[in-house]
Amino acid sequence: MTDRSAASDQRASKSERAYRFLKERIADGRYSPGYRLVLDQIAKQLEVSAVPVREAIRRLEAEGLVEFERNVGAHVAMVDEREYFYTMQTLAILEGSATALAAPLLTAAALEEARAVNDRMAECLTHFDPHRFTELNQAFHRALFAACPNPQLLELVHRGWSRLAVIRDSTFGFVPGRAQQSVAEHERILRLLTEGATPIDIELAVRAHRTATLDALLSHQAQRHI
Repeated sequence: MTDRSAASDQRASKSERAYRFLKERIADGRYSPGYRLVLDQIAKQLEVSAVPVREAIRRLEAEGLVEFERNVGAHVAMVDEREYFYTMQTLAILEGSATALAAPLLTAAALEEARAVNDRMAECLTHFDPHRFTELNQAFHRALFAACPNPQLLELVHRGWSRLAVIRDSTFGFVPGRAQQSVAEHERILRLLTEGATPIDIELAVRAHRTATLDALLSHQAQRHI
């Protein structure tokens, strides 16, 4: 192998590493929509030159994950708000139904686990981390719908959660006050489950909880454009 081809392979390897580094952080939400990608900072993190980072960003731009704005630079692509809306709307129906079906099968241990998670969410409000709060939120709901006896419905719920994670890591960081409201709504859902409420009341409470997050985001966006 010539020195030139070896150098080319080495650059390609660095470019691939930069690509995977960035894509992983976009996928898991550490680099959320609108996050500015500063070449020099990323290159310093990876201990490479700016060239392979630039190549990686171009690949991500071609995939629609990154956008480039003149005189500003590259940033993580903003979400498709219509897709987010439809995913949230669908998940509200699916998760409400799954939780209602799971309710008669929930053990005291499962309810205690959900309550403990919600307590940690309340503690998280003091030094708020949207990504961590979202992880806890998922754990709370998972504890409640995991016992759903319908495997097809469960699969659809998990698929909705996965799709939501790709579209947007967290709504809680965008909408002031929604995190506090969410914790309070969790308490109401737990109360319904503990008191043996009817399946339809449980389903509607979970559905309203999910759509409340969507409504809060839409209201917040509308206020920003007034």
